[in-house]
Amino acid sequence: MSSNPSSYELETKAADERRRLDSSFHELKDRVKEKLDFKRTAQDYAKGHVREGSGLAVMVGLLFGYSVAGMFTRH
Repeated sequence: MSSNPSSYELETKAADERRRLDSSFHELKDRVKEKLDFKRTAQDYAKGHVREGSGLAVMVGLLFGYSVAGMFTRH
């Protein structure tokens, strides 16, 4: 066998490489799209931090309620 690969072998290798590159590109594109999906990221974060968010909302509500009530009860 000669040391120079035939044109058919080179074309086959090039086609395989293009398919691999295309697959890698689509995989990277999907990963970037997933990471930059703000709505999904926010939903995932919110699901994991429901208790903390609820507690903060309760504290802010109580503080606001006491301050408004204080404006009307003080002379």
